[in-house]
Amino acid sequence: MKQYIVDAFTSRPFSGNPAAVCVMDKWPTDESMMKLAMENNLSETAFIVQEDTGYHLRWFTPSTEVELCGHATLASSFVILNFYETDSDTVRFNTMSGCLIVRKHGNLFEMSFPTYDLKEIPVTDAMERAFGVRPVKAVLGLDLLCIFETEDQVRTMKPDQAFLTQIEGRIQNATAPGKETDCVSRSFCPKLGIAEDPVCGSAHCQIADYWSKELGKSQIYAYQASKRGGYLHCSMEEKNRITISGEAVLVAVTEIVAAL
Repeated sequence: MKQYIVDAFTSRPFSGNPAAVCVMDKWPTDESMMKLAMENNLSETAFIVQEDTGYHLRWFTPSTEVELCGHATLASSFVILNFYETDSDTVRFNTMSGCLIVRKHGNLFEMSFPTYDLKEIPVTDAMERAFGVRPVKAVLGLDLLCIFETEDQVRTMKPDQAFLTQIEGRIQNATAPGKETDCVSRSFCPKLGIAEDPVCGSAHCQIADYWSKELGKSQIYAYQASKRGGYLHCSMEEKNRITISGEAVLVAVTEIVAAL
């Protein structure tokens, strides 16, 4: 079985968010996929099997299967459109979050995702202790989104992973207005076995939605300020949808020889 390592939301190798992409003829057991995700020890490993209506796509962190992953979807579309459907510019994935359609436009891969209702919740002392800085606002959707006053606060914070697991949401996102982009963010995912997600596409279903309303803009250009860093082009669409676009670059192609 071939496995591709693709850096997503970047045009430069060894930056952005790396994902492993496995293209298979049939499904192995969930246990086998979980073991390979643990072996890869990346924030996500994507598993793909072709079906009559497109491709079935599943995502695994080193500790669990997740229902949505943006960067591994981008990486998966990069692999399918560059190595399997080379005459096409569109790929359809059937996932736990429904049908996801990705279109290639130049160097960008455009992904259509759902947005989530965001409910403002009280800022707590637990949030301040977890992030090391007190948010000015907090909203909760699929994940927790904490808003901070400055970009520097987001870039330099050193969260307490133990306390992050005690506050709401699978993923705890920190965001602030950016100096050169519309917003800057970081995503922490200790509940999913990931201390910090380098560039989280699915988190921007909430982050870009929030800043779109705050700034009165339908187009949000976002930067995720992890050590690797990455850029996301976000466009708010009708019917509670968002298009998130980014570049990707191939790092490695390997052969998995262990039985799955």
